[in-house]
Amino acid sequence: MKIVTLAVPALAFLLPGLPALAADPPPWDVASPDGKVVLAVSRAGEGGNSTLVLSASIAGSPLLADSPLGIARVDARFVEGLSLDSAGAVSSHDAKYTVLHGKRREVIDRYNERTLAFRNAEGAKLEIVLRAYDDGIAYRYRFPDDGSKAVRTVKEEASGFRLPAGTTVWANPHDDPSEYTPGYETFWKFAIPAGTPAPKAAGWSFPLLYRTPAGRWGLITEASLDRTYCGARLAREAPGGLYALRFPDAGEGNNTGSVEPSWTLPWATPWRVVIAGESPAPIVESTLVENLNPPSVVTDGSWIRPGRASWSWLSDPPSPQDASKLKPFVDLAAEMGWEYTLIDANWDIMRNGTIHDVIGYAKSKGVGPLMWYNSGGPHNYVTERPRGLMDLRKVRRAEFQRLKEWGVKGVKVDFFQSDKQNVIALYQDILEDAADFQIMVNFHGCTLPRGWSRTYPHLMAMEAVRGEESYLFDEHYPAEAPRHNAIQPFTRNAVGPMDITPVMLRDNRYKRLTTVAHELALPIVFESGILHFAGTTKEYLDLPPVPKEYLKSIPVTWDETKLLVGEPGQLAAIARRSGDAWYLGVINGEDRPREVSLNLGLLGPGAWKATILEDGDSHSVPLDRKADLASTEPFRVTLRPDGGLVAILIPRPTR
Repeated sequence: MKIVTLAVPALAFLLPGLPALAADPPPWDVASPDGKVVLAVSRAGEGGNSTLVLSASIAGSPLLADSPLGIARVDARFVEGLSLDSAGAVSSHDAKYTVLHGKRREVIDRYNERTLAFRNAEGAKLEIVLRAYDDGIAYRYRFPDDGSKAVRTVKEEASGFRLPAGTTVWANPHDDPSEYTPGYETFWKFAIPAGTPAPKAAGWSFPLLYRTPAGRWGLITEASLDRTYCGARLAREAPGGLYALRFPDAGEGNNTGSVEPSWTLPWATPWRVVIAGESPAPIVESTLVENLNPPSVVTDGSWIRPGRASWSWLSDPPSPQDASKLKPFVDLAAEMGWEYTLIDANWDIMRNGTIHDVIGYAKSKGVGPLMWYNSGGPHNYVTERPRGLMDLRKVRRAEFQRLKEWGVKGVKVDFFQSDKQNVIALYQDILEDAADFQIMVNFHGCTLPRGWSRTYPHLMAMEAVRGEESYLFDEHYPAEAPRHNAIQPFTRNAVGPMDITPVMLRDNRYKRLTTVAHELALPIVFESGILHFAGTTKEYLDLPPVPKEYLKSIPVTWDETKLLVGEPGQLAAIARRSGDAWYLGVINGEDRPREVSLNLGLLGPGAWKATILEDGDSHSVPLDRKADLASTEPFRVTLRPDGGLVAILIPRPTR
């Protein structure tokens, strides 16, 4: 598929020998390195009532119509009547970095940047930093240092995203605050008209996916959120397709923390981001959110080891309190060659042995233990334990030291329920302390990824999605699951690693409707630094040799990712490369059969021996077959309703 971008760069950008664009009049723009994506800032209105607006285009077609800019602190307002101090020249950045897990091992970080400096009527200064990438745009506000050490507070942002008229949207309703929310775990609204109000006062979560009438695609989100700010979302009402930015609700985090962020100068907001393409492929394949984050703070990442894990809780929630029930899951991990076993909630009230018995048994089998913690603290009142060990630095570091001495490899920290600044700081405090003790981290009951895995590569996964645990407590989940799965690569998983706990081959309390091949495809369709398998020991160990070997050998680190074909909520065909082998995962999100033609030419020239897993008559056992495939010929696939397919492509020897 063709990677897309936006319109024609300004003359001063095209001809580097010319000076930067004149300080005024606007528009002030910046184009992507390939010249197709253009981000522009201009004025709306006159004189002291004028405001700044931002627009963007891709391949000459609108991506954003005039969208409001502006931000207000308690002590200074930067919305109306801003005067331009300088419109900086365009600078270019072209670099590469490698990651330990994600969509691809070697990441290209290439963009053009421009900074516009303004002041308000009282002389207070604001900078707007603009970036244009080949796969999207980003901007952020920055308050320069004014020599004062005073703490400043942001009251609100005037930022918004105005979508072109006639745009179609896929959006995730944000939850109102409760004991377990917000958690980014609602079901999506599919292909609704832009401007449709959210069903709840909390508004819409990031990311928001859309397609313009001209067939351009965008994904709105934010990146590089840190402890100096709060997490944002989009407002409930979007009149005329204008989605305004809004801050968290006061009730989040059990009413702890302030809605309005505060910090000292200099100070920058998170990046406001639109990933863009002429098809959905650039969104699925993008690393833009990670690129906008600072480089890794971990100098030696040899202890960070992505992998697979067995997990007992979903099949038997009390099992983490019983050593005799945990040991078979250790045996499962050892038998399957999986690196880890997850010991979930309430392990500190163990019976039939102690936690030390389980950890020792895991270590004797060559399996690394991962352990669950409640993040609270006063910001939640969930009683699952251990709790009270993650929210205070001295206590947390003592616990991490203890875990390191025990040989524990990672933690799953749960129940955050807030995007306020105090809880965003807690995430980063946990990550920074965990790095000191070489402990990997998985967040649950949590916020959306903002690219933190680049800075903290031991952040292996985040939940922020309604996962397969819902087969235990949500009677509506089975009917929603097929299309719910089929939208994630275009939305939630597009912005960071996702722990959805896939591959349930049996039925839980509520019978699944997805087929066995659909479930087997999910570890390819979804990306996560640690893959937690949702099933029981028996359902995996009783598999026939071919699917069992597939689950033994499935990678979680990828050298490359491609969307072969896809329609949000209807179909996703993802190809991921590990070494010389390509892994294809295809899922049908609809309750009807589909014939799909996959263009293997997108993988590059080649010919492969393929092992294929597909649906037969069984609800829990797939069929397997072999095939010869080539990049010069389409790979035609027949999918059952709610079905799927796995294909493992190994290069054929050349004569």
